[in-house]
Amino acid sequence: MIPYGRQDITQADIDAVIEVLESEFLTQGPKVPAFEQAIASKVGASYGVAVNSATSALHIACLALGLGPGDWLWTSPITFVASANCALYCGAQVDFVDIDPCSYNLDPSALEAKLVVAEREGRLPKIVVPVHLSGQPCDMQAIYALAMRYGFKIIEDASHAIGGKYRGEYVGNCRYSDITVFSFHPVKIITAGEGGVATTNDRVLAERMALSRSHGITRDPALMTQVPDGSWYYQQICLGFNYRMTELQAALGISQLKRLDSYIERRHEIAREYEGAFRGLPIVTPVQCSDGYSAYHLYVIRLQLESISLSHKEVFEALRRCGVGVNLHYIPVHIQPYYQKMGYGFGDFPEAEKYYREAISLPMYATLTSEQQTLVVRAVKSAIRLPS
Repeated sequence: MIPYGRQDITQADIDAVIEVLESEFLTQGPKVPAFEQAIASKVGASYGVAVNSATSALHIACLALGLGPGDWLWTSPITFVASANCALYCGAQVDFVDIDPCSYNLDPSALEAKLVVAEREGRLPKIVVPVHLSGQPCDMQAIYALAMRYGFKIIEDASHAIGGKYRGEYVGNCRYSDITVFSFHPVKIITAGEGGVATTNDRVLAERMALSRSHGITRDPALMTQVPDGSWYYQQICLGFNYRMTELQAALGISQLKRLDSYIERRHEIAREYEGAFRGLPIVTPVQCSDGYSAYHLYVIRLQLESISLSHKEVFEALRRCGVGVNLHYIPVHIQPYYQKMGYGFGDFPEAEKYYREAISLPMYATLTSEQQTLVVRAVKSAIRLPS
């Protein structure tokens, strides 16, 4: 089975992890701050805060921005559930903004229309979380302009977008946001085994996130309420969590980061091959927005079902039978049973639901070979009953 995504572990990665295993630190050593600095420097941000997952990063980002009971967080319905769940962890409420039918990202026009109504009703969001789906950057300039007008904070969910660019600069520099979150799950562009990093240009936000990831504990006398009793002294000054990244994860991440640009270049080569192979077929291939340079974490096609004799499900299952490990990113969050209990349901966000009925994620990873990609293309043509 050709998977839709997979990690690439080299001998250099293995050596980096072994070096940590043979060192004095497995956690809370020098590698984690080195990884934080490496990520921040790469994307052009002032600070990086490493944690054990992107979900944890979203949570502490919300906490750092003061999200709590009575507040609202808005995000895209086409995302992994963590983009919305992070608000619920804080006791806040969640709402969604429908997607742009071309980019599949949160639609700034739909956001503006919803903000107009929310302002009139007195329930503007405290935080908006644009999700760079598949690595395609959102229209952050437009979203930022709305933030300035309506007073909400922005967390970029860039779990798919490390190495992507917006307006010629790396995603994660926080030019148009307060905080950006990256994921290093094994199927992502680079991996730390697991883990996440939140970047920001605000020192106070970075300090708050650093406290939240480790039980709210500090050893910094400047943050304490009294003079330390001795060199052993620490204080818990807020409620935090055990969200720390290990030295092993950080070492792997540092090693992988060195290959980020080459991975992105290879993904673009694969995307161009798919684009050429599917030209003229009843398939919609991903759009490259003029302001963005996609990281191509995913390669999502949409089936033009009115021109195909099979259903979405039948094409998906035919591809699996051909040995192509396709997936679907994502089931709209608002139709998940947990969110339906909150009052959401089918018909609420029609563009997201239409996307769900047509989307399939094809294999996309840096080590996908030309031979494997040829097999994928043949399988797609066979599945939609066209000559290869």
